[in-house]
Amino acid sequence: MSTLEIRPRFEFESVLSKEEVLKRLDESLSNPEAYFKGYVSDWHVVMKIPSEDDHFWSPQLTLDVVENEGGAKLYGLIGPKPSVWLMFVFFYFFLGFVLMVVAIIGFSRLNLGLSAGILWLLPILSTVLVMVYLSANFGKKLGRDQMEKLVLFVKEISES
Repeated sequence: MSTLEIRPRFEFESVLSKEEVLKRLDESLSNPEAYFKGYVSDWHVVMKIPSEDDHFWSPQLTLDVVENEGGAKLYGLIGPKPSVWLMFVFFYFFLGFVLMVVAIIGFSRLNLGLSAGILWLLPILSTVLVMVYLSANFGKKLGRDQMEKLVLFVKEISES
């Protein structure tokens, strides 16, 4: 998992069939005493951290299980909960849009020989954008242990 990725991806193969992997995951996730909570829908699996250990930065694992020669292939995506992810996407979009508008207005005024004081916002907005990115990476580090537990759990389930 790269340190630059906000939502790391992984994949690995299992000697078990797709149906067997999905059956094991479904049985494990539906067990009331299971640590992880989640559900299996067709070939798609969503796994979450239980509420007692859940915090703002807790990850969620989405897993796709597909047929492969001699077994199954699992494609995983670990990221924040959808509401947290949407918040960061909104911040990135909003700040990027405002940066673009400020740059267009500022450089247009500069080319026309007018006062372009608005350009002072560019370094400020850029700093805020970097801070949002760094906070996402900080949150990822806070959830790293839970990420590793999720991946380890899936590997254990999918092994024969």
